[in-house]
Amino acid sequence: MAQKPTDEAAFGVAMPGRTSIPSGEDSVWADVSPLLQAACQDLQEGELIRGDNFNLFAAMSALEIMDPKMDSGIVCRYYSLEEAIENGAAPVPLSVDKTTDIRCTIDIMDHLLACEATWHKGHSLAQTVYSCLYLLQPDRTSSHALLHSYCRIIRATCKAVLSVVSDARTHEEEDLFTMAYGLPLSVDGDDKCLAMLNAVEETISRQLRACKSSSKRRVLEVADIEPLQSNPDLEEGYCKALLCRLRFRKHLYHLLMSIRRPQGRGLELARKHIVSCISELDCILKSSEFLKASAQGVCEQNIEETTASGCQAIGFDASLNCRSSAPTPPRSIKILSWKKAVQYFVKLLQDLDIICSCSLDPSLEAALHFMVKFQKSHPDLVARSHLQLLLVQDGKLYGRIPMFALITRAAGLPEVTKDHDIQKNEFLVQLGQLVINLLKILCTNAAWQRRKLGKMLQDWRVIYVQLELAFKKEFGEASNPYNDESCFKIFQQILMWVEEQTYWIAYRFLILGFELELYSVHDYCMVYWYIYTILIKLAEKTHLRIVMNSGTAKKKAKKKKDSFKDVGRDFQMPGAVLFLQSQIYLAEGLCMMFAALKNEHIIRAPQSPFNTEHEIFIQQFELLRKACLPDHISYRSFKESTTHANFSSLVMCDYFKEAQKIAKDAKSCFANDPDKMSELRRVEQVAEHNSVALNLICRVGAIDPSLEVSFEFNHHPFFATAIVKRS
Repeated sequence: MAQKPTDEAAFGVAMPGRTSIPSGEDSVWADVSPLLQAACQDLQEGELIRGDNFNLFAAMSALEIMDPKMDSGIVCRYYSLEEAIENGAAPVPLSVDKTTDIRCTIDIMDHLLACEATWHKGHSLAQTVYSCLYLLQPDRTSSHALLHSYCRIIRATCKAVLSVVSDARTHEEEDLFTMAYGLPLSVDGDDKCLAMLNAVEETISRQLRACKSSSKRRVLEVADIEPLQSNPDLEEGYCKALLCRLRFRKHLYHLLMSIRRPQGRGLELARKHIVSCISELDCILKSSEFLKASAQGVCEQNIEETTASGCQAIGFDASLNCRSSAPTPPRSIKILSWKKAVQYFVKLLQDLDIICSCSLDPSLEAALHFMVKFQKSHPDLVARSHLQLLLVQDGKLYGRIPMFALITRAAGLPEVTKDHDIQKNEFLVQLGQLVINLLKILCTNAAWQRRKLGKMLQDWRVIYVQLELAFKKEFGEASNPYNDESCFKIFQQILMWVEEQTYWIAYRFLILGFELELYSVHDYCMVYWYIYTILIKLAEKTHLRIVMNSGTAKKKAKKKKDSFKDVGRDFQMPGAVLFLQSQIYLAEGLCMMFAALKNEHIIRAPQSPFNTEHEIFIQQFELLRKACLPDHISYRSFKESTTHANFSSLVMCDYFKEAQKIAKDAKSCFANDPDKMSELRRVEQVAEHNSVALNLICRVGAIDPSLEVSFEFNHHPFFATAIVKRS
């Protein structure tokens, strides 16, 4: 297939007797447009012409003529920037009429905002922000102070955002984000963009003050003040519309600079700029009514409404860079609407405000809790990149706390331990790197996070084994300088902490499956069973660490799986363990409820010709089983636990009532922790509703075949609530 510059399709036909002839004197070119038209009439969408030497693989690799995603030449109006400028695509000044010039400038500002939001969402810079022709030749706008200053601040902002995402190395989620395609991101003088913007802002501010102080006189009569445009009735509205846009860009740039200051020193100042940005965005939204009214009937309407006025912005061509930059993907880009762009920036600012409100607590547990909580708001790439750069700086937490000090504090060791020579141990250095990787992984999106956490589990298990062997070797040598009681305690508690942290990662891996909707209803039984087994181990390790740190460890601690459900009441259980116990009972109750529903044939498993239940079990938990979390867990142990589940035994055990009771008791331990209190209330709600549903199923399930049981996540994001009703 070939395509002429005039977009005519042509087909190379080989001479008779030749099997393969390159394009040249021995080739004859014929117009195949009639053939294509005839094929289009006969072929339905998705159908494929198949020849003896043209298979499916070749078809997938072929150029699809007239498809803008595959054929960049079809949608290209200009072949070079010079040609576009010669044809008046990006005039300077924008219009000979000053009113039209100001209105068009505002439209360019708004469309650039929409392009910037679209870029942040993962599209290429070349076909979003740099589809603006004024950015491609920076010197052309020097005579237009307003547009020139705005283009400078846009370039500087894009460079700052690009730097953040590149440094955080989260751009692999959106592979096009950091590709610059040789575009002019850095232009001499852009570092002084704020000075130029401030000068333009001051000029417009003076004009606005003049408008307000001379309401009974024409603006043109005000001494020493030149109006922005020729219509005095519109002057104040245009001044306000311009000022809020300029001030938003200024505060956004200040915000990006402040939040990048090392060790979180600029967070407080960044929050002030966030407040100003949100305030200016509100003014930008309010200006829409004025701009639409002033532009009504005098400009070309924009179908996609990427501007506040609803007009088509001049000076943009999304296809031009497809010709001028070879690596640019030849695909059409749908720019976000102006209102959606404003909403995106409001959400981004809110997420950045949450990051800036971080207490910089020197505790790994606090950092992990903050990150998990932050991810619940589904932040986009730019916000998550800022969070990662705040958390990990120079291999330290917040650029302040070394990893070994962070680990020893998490393991409950004394403060003086952070300076111990044992930190030079190569496996402890590797452990510090694993903690850094964990922090970075928790800043990725949910899908990447789950995949990477699953792969990381094996690394944590390996480092545990390596540390254990290294510690045994060092303590087995009498001449070893580490061979003392304090070192033994350090090794022992770090080992316990590593194991506890590994089970926390496994738990996080499992619950992310609910957020990503990776489980079907028929998978819930095995998923909750696996969550139950992981939580049991997590509770054991947490409890052991707490009692050892408090100096009250007892040698008679139980080793069996259910030790934390049947623990005696002779001493006060730690709040963290009670918290886990409530979730353990809830997970076990849900597992047994699903098993009983399946065993009693109230819920029937689908007959799939593809995967058996055993194969699904292996697929869902392959990464956990490779890391041996927990040990000796298999499909057989799952079946042994659930095969004989029934409602009569379920009612007798009543896991849900026990979960509800423990959650109620645990509240007294978290009176000052609103997040834990909120989670315990959700656990109580799920347990209460499921207990009622269980009793109802037991009473009428056997005598009423029309009974239907479904499950919803209306009270908790990953613990299901049973809904019982008649069909």
